[in-house]
Parts: sequence; structure tokens; C-alpha cells
Amino acid sequence: MTSDTAPDGRVGQVIENAQGLQVPRDLREVITRAECVLFDFDGPICRLYANHDAQTVVDNLVAWLTDQGAAGLLTADERDSADPHAVLRAVHRARPGSSLEADLEARLTEEELHAAARAFPTPYVDRLIRTWNASGARLAVATNNAPEAARHYVHGRGVADCFGPHIHGRRTEHVHALKPDPDCLHRALGSLGAHPSRTLMIGDTPADYLAARDAGVAFLGYGQDELRRKKLRSAGAEHVVDSLGTVLKAVWAGALL
Repeated sequence: MTSDTAPDGRVGQVIENAQGLQVPRDLREVITRAECVLFDFDGPICRLYANHDAQTVVDNLVAWLTDQGAAGLLTADERDSADPHAVLRAVHRARPGSSLEADLEARLTEEELHAAARAFPTPYVDRLIRTWNASGARLAVATNNAPEAARHYVHGRGVADCFGPHIHGRRTEHVHALKPDPDCLHRALGSLGAHPSRTLMIGDTPADYLAARDAGVAFLGYGQDELRRKKLRSAGAEHVVDSLGTVLKAVWAGALL
């Protein structure tokens, strides 16, 4: 199944299926006035760990740290977390700038590359990316994941040309600057030559929202389930959708004007 497969399993009915989704006027305005769009990677573009469990990645990283005699740097919650970035943040907290941190980050990148090869596309996103790009919007990726993983994935989906060189992710020497720090958003804005007031960020976590807020960028939350949507709204996100088909409908309608 690709992201251009309709929810009922039929292929090729993407726009038609999206027509049934309602787009509130204020949300439509946020979407259609965006000249540049920044996508988070894991969530809005794909389910990175759909076929490569995030908990397994954490377990692999913890096992490696144990071999290095450094598992004590993690709290019990961090060892049990399903968030690989929590492990990386913990090592950075304890050993910032160390070879241990650099080696752990490299191992995480390997895990993310493996996951990207098996990731599951977010429904409607491939067509959304192509439609937005064709309408003249400039697109970038701004993610806490390794940029190599994002590049590998979008290349495999055939949408790499829509992003060009504008894929900005985690940097080994700047682990401290993961979202909610707006570092990768600032880099994306700079590479696009974009003004924050004409830019929209699509993300699925409170950290994405906070980074967009601090960068002065409009934000659209994507929550595939009610818990994610509730967390986004609790963080302060005003606009949240449960399907990128809603966004596709607004972009498609705007392109016809």
C-alpha cells in the first residue's frame, strides 16, 4: 500500500476521496498562504518505525552502552523508553561532545537508515508533496532524525526532487539542538531563502510546535490518533488535522484558483 492508496484500499482515487473532507476556512487560509512548507519526517511523511520497532532500537542502543560500561548514564525511564532520541539526549547530558556521544549518534543513524528502508508512507503525503511542489511552494524537511535517513526515504518514494537539497536533520556535533530547539527550522528557512511569516511547518509532536513557534513559523499539527491530537492542542497548536487528505484538498483547491 502506498500513500496514494485510498483508505478503503482502492488505488488512484486520492483527490476524489479527499473531496469529502471538510476544510475550515481559517485552516484553508493557513495552508494556501504558505509559500514555503517545512515537513517533519517521522509522522507527517512516514511511519519510520512501522516495520522496525522503536523499542528494539532503544534496546539495541542500551545494549551497546552496556558493552561500553555506560548504561548507568540512563535513568530507568530512559532505558524503558520507546524513544531512541531519549537515549541520545541522556548521553549528551552526561558526556556532551564525547566520542561516546558521537559513536552512539552514528549507531542511531544506522538504525534510522535501516528503518527508512522499511518505513510506511503517511496516507496522502506523496500526492500532497507533489501537488504543493507543482503549485510553486518550496519544500524542506526539518527533522530530529538523521538527514541521511530522510534522503533515503524520499528518494525511494520518488519525491526527492520536490525537496532538492533542503533536507535538514540531526547533526552529530549539535545533538543539543534537537527540537524543540528551532535549529533545523532556521537552517531550512535559510536554505530556502524563506521568510518565517510565509512559511508553514507540519509536525506531529509538541516539540515540533514549540520549534515552529520559536522560529516564527505557522504550524499545522498532524495527529494520526486522538492522543497525539490532544497533546498537540495541549501544547498550544491551534490547527490540527487527523488526515493529510484535508491538507491535500486545500492545496488542490488553491492550485485551481
